[in-house]
Amino acid sequence: MKRACASILDRLHRGGKGVLAPAILGALALAGCAQEAVQEQPAPSPLLYEITGPQGDVEGWMLGTIHALPDGVDWRTDAIDRVIDDADLLVVEIAELDDREKIAAIFVELALSPGLPALEQRVSPSERPALLDLVRRAGRSADEFTATETWAAAFMLAQVGAQGDPENGVDRIVIREFANRDVREFEGAVDQLTIFDTLPEEDQREMLSGVVEESTSLKDDPGRLRRAWLTGNIEALELATTTGVMEDAELRAAILINRNRNWIRKLSAMLRAPEKPLVAVGAAHLVGEDGLPELLEERGYTVRSLH
Repeated sequence: MKRACASILDRLHRGGKGVLAPAILGALALAGCAQEAVQEQPAPSPLLYEITGPQGDVEGWMLGTIHALPDGVDWRTDAIDRVIDDADLLVVEIAELDDREKIAAIFVELALSPGLPALEQRVSPSERPALLDLVRRAGRSADEFTATETWAAAFMLAQVGAQGDPENGVDRIVIREFANRDVREFEGAVDQLTIFDTLPEEDQREMLSGVVEESTSLKDDPGRLRRAWLTGNIEALELATTTGVMEDAELRAAILINRNRNWIRKLSAMLRAPEKPLVAVGAAHLVGEDGLPELLEERGYTVRSLH
């Protein structure tokens, strides 16, 4: 088991990439970064919202982030810079994104279990060729995942073909901007990873199947979701929260809906305080009827787009 731990830690420390909803994917360095040449890009307009209370006073803001980006992507706007300057505190999914050693140790502790079935046995026969191709593209062999829980294998393989470097992740950059101000977290690394570690095995296998499916669908255009984030394309972002991995209702509830409902209770309390927060979380949390803007409006707040 120690040898297996060392193998995974080696992978975690090689530099990483990730654009899925959980911030942990941008913090874990799971594979070598695949950089994409950024030549022409659309004008930046990431999701940015102003939160106004029942009395008409501005109480805070929300910014939809992406957890990894290629070098050279210009995502900042005057409105984003203004909000970063005006906010009293920052609220993110995980505050200690730069502490990779700590996050890697938590991941390893939760990810490993002896005596698991072969990785290819955890998907349907029809999905096995694509899964093994994904493992090959990751530069691994299926034998390396013998002691890796299914959710953790899905995390690792989700990085294959992803574009960007977590050092360019928007959440990480904004956290650094708040070096002299209060930074709070909705979850933290342990709580976020525990969500996946406690999923029933059936749901973990659905997650792995979804990763295999998405890896195939994104092959021809791996930058599609990044462009949707950069331009604030709500329709495309909302579609991403209901397809692939998120098509399974139980997984969607665990990964997105339940987390949003937990966060909204914490955020509501923060908004009642004098300090004005900037909430910077994955853009998937800011779209759809279960997104934070809708949940805030249900509680009497007005949410206005600034992007």
